[in-house]
Amino acid sequence: MPSFDTVCEPNMVEVKNAVDNAAKEIGTRFDFKGTSAGIELKDKEITLFGDAEFQLSQVEDILTGKLTKRSVDVRFLDKGDVQKMGGDKVKQVLKVRNGIESDQAKKITRIIKDSKIKVQAAIQGDAVRVTGAKRDDLQAAMALIRKEITDVPLSFDNFRD
Repeated sequence: MPSFDTVCEPNMVEVKNAVDNAAKEIGTRFDFKGTSAGIELKDKEITLFGDAEFQLSQVEDILTGKLTKRSVDVRFLDKGDVQKMGGDKVKQVLKVRNGIESDQAKKITRIIKDSKIKVQAAIQGDAVRVTGAKRDDLQAAMALIRKEITDVPLSFDNFRD
């Protein structure tokens, strides 16, 4: 039976490369010389450092530019609150989304069931598997999901005929 998986997975190699390129640019830029501006990646968290919130926004702009150049969707990033460190330094943690959250998965299955397309949707861990008898129905379901869900960067894997 034909099926596909709806997932939310960034290309972590490209994310790491973008963070490395942003760190290199921050190190060479004249307006960041002598400041604590920086960026680092640990597991699936990107930490931005700076002397003020304005500097954090500049570092974030550099990062989003590098991510966009490497064709990584910026919607994968969940911004945390700006936290004060010792002295007048601040930091901000950006979490890299991986996997579809349960409420989002329920919303996807509800959209598919309400559409009256002859496919079934099942939540499997952090992905949603959609199965149907016809390939055209699956492609219609993909188009529907792309149109309805815009706040999460979804991709479709494991298409089987």
